[in-house]
Amino acid sequence: MNILCVIPVRGGSKGIPGKNARAVAGKPLVVWSIEQALAAGLDVLVSTDDEALAEIARSAGADVPFLRPAELAQDTTPTEPVIEHAIAHRIAEGRRPDAVMLLQATSPVRLPGTIARAVREFGETGVDSLVGVVAQTPFFWHPSTDGSATAEYDPAARPRRQDLGIDDYFYKETGSLYLTRTEIYERKHNRIGGRVGLFVMDEAEGVDIDTLVDLRIAEQVLGDLHGADGVGPSQPSTASSRNDTVLGDFS
Repeated sequence: MNILCVIPVRGGSKGIPGKNARAVAGKPLVVWSIEQALAAGLDVLVSTDDEALAEIARSAGADVPFLRPAELAQDTTPTEPVIEHAIAHRIAEGRRPDAVMLLQATSPVRLPGTIARAVREFGETGVDSLVGVVAQTPFFWHPSTDGSATAEYDPAARPRRQDLGIDDYFYKETGSLYLTRTEIYERKHNRIGGRVGLFVMDEAEGVDIDTLVDLRIAEQVLGDLHGADGVGPSQPSTASSRNDTVLGDFS
């Protein structure tokens, strides 16, 4: 299967200025995702509007065949048009991908083998889109307008965490990884559609950098996994090796 990996990064960032180029655990933030995708043997395209980021990406081994047009680099620009722009470029080159993996540079923690496992599960299950998630216990509450609250579990028979089964968990999108058939983008203009599968990731892989606190957490986790310089020994993934849970049909 021909899979294009797209990593979208803008030069501007209001929360953490210049965060995609900022050094995190010894490497510019965007480089973590580039190197992880290249290690899985993917065709890696970085879509950016910033020449400095483009040079960082090229130096890391990514293809940066264009600078993203200004109309696709606004604060309000959705991700899907950016991915479709990259797909169109590959098609113009005569290299239409079968599927597209979207990696968010702001979620740099992916354990060794995670991306290759996602590709394998995508092929084995035959889903149309695969969504990276982390497991969450069912101890959620919903407030009501009258001041009361409703639980997602039975408080009178509260289960112990160690007794929870797969079906008892909720699954939260990490925002880190999506793998989608190209035709879904062409038909639905969305990264999620058709038969959707859950790709269960390790809890550590759920880090998403929006604030300086998030950045410090990511730096700590990456440092623990790879050494303070980002090139030390890696630990094996503890994420579930089960096949995806098919959520439903979003055709």
